[in-house]
Amino acid sequence: MAKKDKGGPVRFLLSAHARHQWPDEERPEIAFVGRSNVGKSSCLNTLVGKKGVARVSKTPGRTQAINFFDIQREGREMRFADLPGYGFAKVPRSVQRTWEKMVGSYLAERESLALVVVLVDLRRDPTDLDEHMIRWLADEDRRGLVVMTKADKISKNQRLSQQAKICRGLGLPREESMLFSSVSKDGRPELWSRIVRAADEWGVG
Repeated sequence: MAKKDKGGPVRFLLSAHARHQWPDEERPEIAFVGRSNVGKSSCLNTLVGKKGVARVSKTPGRTQAINFFDIQREGREMRFADLPGYGFAKVPRSVQRTWEKMVGSYLAERESLALVVVLVDLRRDPTDLDEHMIRWLADEDRRGLVVMTKADKISKNQRLSQQAKICRGLGLPREESMLFSSVSKDGRPELWSRIVRAADEWGVG
């Protein structure tokens, strides 16, 4: 019987509300970003194999800081950054502007950033905010991966056609995307593989 993959040790490091609180950049960092209701926390918890690492809430916009986690995987040390969700958060516009400034600064300035995982709902057409994020990553020459969540919510026959439709909408090559389900855990091995590859290639060249 194959040994169950539990994801490896994970340790919550800190919640940063300002740039001066960001941790040192001694290891490759993987950022997770997406709409407030896209299932980002569920994806993170499924990925690391532990419940409650990232807070899951029915209230969009619950994450109001950048949460950093230290991860070990296959002998590698890396760091995850859970970024505030965008869109549909029921908070004052002034708070949203603060989030946007913080996230924008992080994505532009973070030298340890090896990969940005952009989560979108497989069942929905991409929003203008999703498209803006993909264009921004391309303009800044940041390595990105679109992870289409909630794949279990539609039939297997529909998944690939919906994936292709979303990629067309985002102007994205299909190989820069993948399907994922926090319920069935479909896509978990592939997502880990892509994360490890990006971490290995960080700082090379």
